[in-house]
Amino acid sequence: MRSEGVLALRWGAHVKMAFGHNSNAVFDGTTYHVQTEARGVEHPIIDTTVYSKGRVMHRRKNSYEELLPLTPENEALLQQRVDAQHLAIVEDIRSGALKLDPGTPAAPKPASAPPADPAPQELHLEVLNPRNWLAGGRAHLQVQVSLRPSQTAVAGARVVAQIEGAVTPLEFVAETGHDGNATLEFPMPRLGGGEAALALQATHGGGSAHVRFQLRAKPKPPAA
Repeated sequence: MRSEGVLALRWGAHVKMAFGHNSNAVFDGTTYHVQTEARGVEHPIIDTTVYSKGRVMHRRKNSYEELLPLTPENEALLQQRVDAQHLAIVEDIRSGALKLDPGTPAAPKPASAPPADPAPQELHLEVLNPRNWLAGGRAHLQVQVSLRPSQTAVAGARVVAQIEGAVTPLEFVAETGHDGNATLEFPMPRLGGGEAALALQATHGGGSAHVRFQLRAKPKPPAA
């Protein structure tokens, strides 16, 4: 799955979602992935993260607490702020104003003393609201990522959701906080005629965990 960083609808080089953007910017032959999102009313932060080859290169955060509650007027102002912050960083990358070091490959270790590969983490992925994650055509998934068997919360884990069977293939991405929790909110895409399922994957430190729920359409009431 190729999508960096929360909650992006991917269908091209640039993807726009409610209160967020997901774009690529190129400077000096290096492609950087830029993701901006509004974290939500519980964490009113506009968060922009710049990635290169999976590494976080830059992060910028700005509060929008003064816009709460999000009335229609404040939602419009929030969207403007998200747009402006995202485009400013994209332009700073393309112009070279934002100094980023993509890094160079590490020198190879002597053959006589190869580094030991750490054992991959064994992750556990759990949906905290499996019964009410979908309402009114919108998904609101609350997930938790922890280590097995200690159940220690995993911060910075990448969680990707896909709706299998959607007419247009989409990905929704989130990152867990210090408590191991993450929230994915998105409008449900239109489904095709085949089998549909919600597939979740969490990755961190070389480990991964998967959860899959089959989606069943509610029966329509009989015609009068």
